[in-house]
Amino acid sequence: MVASILISISAVVSAVLVGFVARRIIGTAVGWPRSIVVGLLVFVLGVPSAAWTLRQTGLAESGGAIPAEDAWLWIGLVALSLAWVFALGVAALVASEAIFPTRPLPNPIDVVRAALRQRKRTRRYLEILAIASRHGVGWLFHGGRSRVEEQLSTSEERANAIVATINDAGVSFVKLGQVLSTRRDLVPEPYLSALASLQTNATTLPWPTVRQVIEDDLGRPIGDVFADVDPTPLAAASVAQVHRAHLLDGTRVVVKVQRPAARAQVEADADIIDRLAHRAEARTRVGRDLRLEAVARGFTATLLEELDYRIEARNTAMIGATLDEIDRAEPVRRGMVSAPRVFPNASHQRVLTMELVDGTALSDSAERLSSLDVSQRDRLAQVLMSTVIEQILVYGVFHADLHPGNVLLRHDGTLGLIDFGAVGIIERSRRQHLTALLLAALSENDVAAADALLLIVDVPDDLDLDAFRHDVGVVLTTEHLRTTGHGSIFTRMVDVIRQHRIALPGELASAFRSFATLEGCLRVLVDDFDMAGRALPLMPMLLRRTLSLSRMATDLQAQSVIALARLEQIPRRLDALLTGAEKGSIGITLRGQDGSDISGILARATGEIASTLVSIAAVVIAVVLVIAGGGPVLGGSITLFAALGAVVGLFGFLGLLRIVRRGFTRRS
Repeated sequence: MVASILISISAVVSAVLVGFVARRIIGTAVGWPRSIVVGLLVFVLGVPSAAWTLRQTGLAESGGAIPAEDAWLWIGLVALSLAWVFALGVAALVASEAIFPTRPLPNPIDVVRAALRQRKRTRRYLEILAIASRHGVGWLFHGGRSRVEEQLSTSEERANAIVATINDAGVSFVKLGQVLSTRRDLVPEPYLSALASLQTNATTLPWPTVRQVIEDDLGRPIGDVFADVDPTPLAAASVAQVHRAHLLDGTRVVVKVQRPAARAQVEADADIIDRLAHRAEARTRVGRDLRLEAVARGFTATLLEELDYRIEARNTAMIGATLDEIDRAEPVRRGMVSAPRVFPNASHQRVLTMELVDGTALSDSAERLSSLDVSQRDRLAQVLMSTVIEQILVYGVFHADLHPGNVLLRHDGTLGLIDFGAVGIIERSRRQHLTALLLAALSENDVAAADALLLIVDVPDDLDLDAFRHDVGVVLTTEHLRTTGHGSIFTRMVDVIRQHRIALPGELASAFRSFATLEGCLRVLVDDFDMAGRALPLMPMLLRRTLSLSRMATDLQAQSVIALARLEQIPRRLDALLTGAEKGSIGITLRGQDGSDISGILARATGEIASTLVSIAAVVIAVVLVIAGGGPVLGGSITLFAALGAVVGLFGFLGLLRIVRRGFTRRS
């Protein structure tokens, strides 16, 4: 009984020691199950290994007693043998950990939830793949080609097949396709035109469902907020629908209500979109050219953000603030372009209440526009152009989706902007570069335009600067001489950027898109409106507002304060430097690109090199000592040098284990 207890205790101690030593050597956690298994193997093999070692050295004779003078030698040899078995067990544990790292056991509830999500995602994933294959777009996701795919011989046919796939894939994919249709810097023709044809076939929600969403989101009965709400929707889209209503004070408003399942559906499809984009980019040239993975990741984040109507409310307020500033600067055009007021007390995450903008979209106003005289239409176009350009260049806040459907011709003959789910924001330093680019482009200065453009984009290392400047010059020359058609100098500039594989920052892509869509709106108002010629005279005025004397004086004051603060620190730093030089304690701190202190890297690298050399040297010395033998005979066939070699080799072996494990960790 006592022997069994002692054996059990020894086995437990062995398992604990193996795990503890492995943790110390590896420097990371090791799973206890494998530690226990290896520890028990060490315990089981330890005694037979010690007995075998004693027999090989001639110290253990069958049935012989241990001489008193050899007792300590026996103990040392048994301990050394057990230590080597222990070290080999640790090596096995380190190897298993390097190949199959320990992972924490998940919560059973989380496992079940993850399995359910995985099942739902897999079903949806297979559904989308089936839709893609049916329309012949399976080449985006796998290497093979089906009979249907072989029939798509032209880019136009492939683009139409992609659009058909997106239409059948559901709301999230249609919304993503619509956003992609505005990114001319990423999507070439004919895919761009095909994506622009995407339409959402949205069914209207029943009024009880809409009412429940409003009351749940606002946290109050609908009668506490609105005097009445028209149950028949004014418009319905894939994510939301809009109803006319009156507030308690009689103000006419529109209420934008998000569909109950919209967020869940977008969130469920976001991961699938990212996975499909990853596969498409990895396996197809089209995916690589369009950089689908980065595009999908950015746009799914944007789609999720647009589902929070509090963000759209802030965007609307910012646009309204810029319009107020512009009206104060030029009272003569006050009220010519307006944005609706938002009512925060009647808005929240899924409900947005705004002032009713009475009027019709420019895209549907051909009859009303034809009734206006030429001067009225030209006045509207001129004011809209100057307003948008000033928002972009002076204030840095602008409508990022300004197509003719989002500009309303109001009943009083003014223009109203709506739908601020996407708003561009450009910081002041980039606005200055963009102003220089626009001024150079409008004046046909191709050298200055190319140089200004290079200041605001991420220039690749292999960019052919001469070819890039040439292409920019060709665009400026041809567009300034264009007398017919509806081309845009900005869309062609974006084409040049894409052709040279230059990454255009998202906010600048939004600005270019707004310039291009602005031209579309202006030509709805005035068919032959020359935006380049009419915008150039505005630039001196915009430059004066951007670089006003008061702003320059403020900038100079801020820079002076910063420079003075730095000058005040120079004597103290110089004194510290001289003191350090006098004491011989000058140090150098290395920092990475993120500003983190990396000065310890050199010390760690030196320490690792030193430990590696010491471990290798220990193993080499051990091998030499064991093979050479020599020295006093300790007993049997054991010599002093052989025993020292075994001990030194043990420590060298453990040191090499630590180095190997670090290599595995660093590579992972």
